[in-house]
Amino acid sequence: MTLRLALAASSALLLTLGAPAFAQTAPETAATTAASPQSEHDKLFALFEDADARELALNPLSRLFRGDDENAGRLGDILTDSSFLAARTDIKLNLALLAQIDRSKLGETDQLAFDVFQYTQSRALAGASDEMRALTEVRPLNHFFGFHTFYPTFANGTGVAQFKTLANYEDNLSRHNDYIAFIDRAIGKFREGMKSGVVETKLTVGIMVTQLDTQLATPIADSPFMAPTKTFPEGISESDKARLTKAYEAKTADIYAANTALRDFLRDEYLPAARDSIGLSQMKGGDKLYARLVEDSTTLPLAPETIHQLGLSEVGRIKGELEKLQREVKFKGTLTQFFDYVRKDPKFQPKTREGLTQNFYAIGKAVDGKIGALFSKLPKSKLEIRPYDPSTEEFEAGGSYQSGSPDGDRPGIFYFNAYDLPSRLTPGNVTLYLHEGAPGHHFQISLAQENEALPAFMRYGGTTAYVEGWALYAETLGYEMGFYKDPWNRYGTLQDEMLRAMRLVVDTGIHAKGWSRDQAIDYMLENSGMTRTEVIAEVDRYIAIPSQALAYKIGALKIQELRKRAADKLGAKFDIKAFHEEVLNTGGLPLAVLEAKIDRWIAAQSAK
Repeated sequence: MTLRLALAASSALLLTLGAPAFAQTAPETAATTAASPQSEHDKLFALFEDADARELALNPLSRLFRGDDENAGRLGDILTDSSFLAARTDIKLNLALLAQIDRSKLGETDQLAFDVFQYTQSRALAGASDEMRALTEVRPLNHFFGFHTFYPTFANGTGVAQFKTLANYEDNLSRHNDYIAFIDRAIGKFREGMKSGVVETKLTVGIMVTQLDTQLATPIADSPFMAPTKTFPEGISESDKARLTKAYEAKTADIYAANTALRDFLRDEYLPAARDSIGLSQMKGGDKLYARLVEDSTTLPLAPETIHQLGLSEVGRIKGELEKLQREVKFKGTLTQFFDYVRKDPKFQPKTREGLTQNFYAIGKAVDGKIGALFSKLPKSKLEIRPYDPSTEEFEAGGSYQSGSPDGDRPGIFYFNAYDLPSRLTPGNVTLYLHEGAPGHHFQISLAQENEALPAFMRYGGTTAYVEGWALYAETLGYEMGFYKDPWNRYGTLQDEMLRAMRLVVDTGIHAKGWSRDQAIDYMLENSGMTRTEVIAEVDRYIAIPSQALAYKIGALKIQELRKRAADKLGAKFDIKAFHEEVLNTGGLPLAVLEAKIDRWIAAQSAK
């Protein structure tokens, strides 16, 4: 849950839920003069609805992601004291109102929703403490999760923000004002951290400076912010086109001025004060923050050392599978030499950006032809395949997913990275598509938000361990689809699984055990076939967003464990389509809640 909620709306909810609530009644007679009391189900869903409305009141950006243009001229008052305090008050209110609902009087599905809401609100409240705020809000940007890199794609006319009407164009101009104000507040937050001694790493700051340099080197006329004026939709007059183009040029110049101020501040003032260390345990208060982040990412009370040892075990297992594959393709030499061979052989390197694009198109078509054997329900939202914008792709992940709209009107988008083409080895393309596209993030996110029976926080939310765990689990479905009969596709998926296992080792190594950046890079190069370019990008990601990388393997292992449990107990009654629907039909659950749900489903199937 985002910390951008309206304090005034919180008070309004108290008044709303404090008033008597009445169910629909039959025509009045002498015996039916009073309405029935509100059911626990109705109380619960009234809370869900109003909590969501209050959150959206201060987070119009979330509305846009849902395809809702209400208040579309705002991004929200991000990084203000009022929005933070409103959020904390609102979370406390949600928990207090939830405590007034008798869980024992709810049906099974409602109890599940109750448990998820209680979990997410409790975790959000813990994260909204003054102690946690002092460790997080003063580091408002990094090179991986930074508004300065998100916003150009958001506003370029091909992303989430729609450009179909004159009002859409005007709203975008208005949002630019919020972006400029946010950048100014971000600089202020960084300065607060300089005073308190809680600062970002020199590494992440240096990369942010480079990112901003790259953006600012693009002429205003070629900027992503000007792109909507290159292709106006029908219905906008020539005079409005001329007026908007001029207004967009002026406002883009203002954005460039704000980004220049941010770049200069980071380079000249903040970088000298930033820390040389890269691990959270070496930052003031960082050990407590990392422990909290680990539980947030995994939804389980796991110690960093436990995760580290699990990672070492998984790395060893997967390394054994790669050694078997090496023998299968009759490669003579050490495993390291085998990795070097795949890294360097031109046949595994895409030749052109277009060729790489066509390869992903072919993979998508092949997946579409096989997916029906494993899933009974497919998303309404279509899935498009696109490369990243060349101006930002150097610092992007190998691939990512942007969700479509709940009504299916805006497609989901699978983005892939075409920077440094020789490093984008084709053996990994199938598993990347299965993870970021179908049946990975596209299925999980789309099916949840298209399910109108779910409360909004379950349709649009989700824990990282579930969301990324499902996507990693989806990669393994390539075996059943027949893609990994090809040894090089299997090489790609084993390398991707190795990456997720190494993340358990490296993330905890960096943030709990004091590993250096070079130590982390060397470990990953030694144990995988990743290129140096890929490894450096991964390690720098773990430095920027501690613990997030742990969610993939922890979540996937849990889903695989639950599938095996169901198959073992149900035997001939086990239906893979039904299992997948049960996992996906209630959104991104905490892993303990998912496990309890699947256990109930197994019991119900056994009783049939």
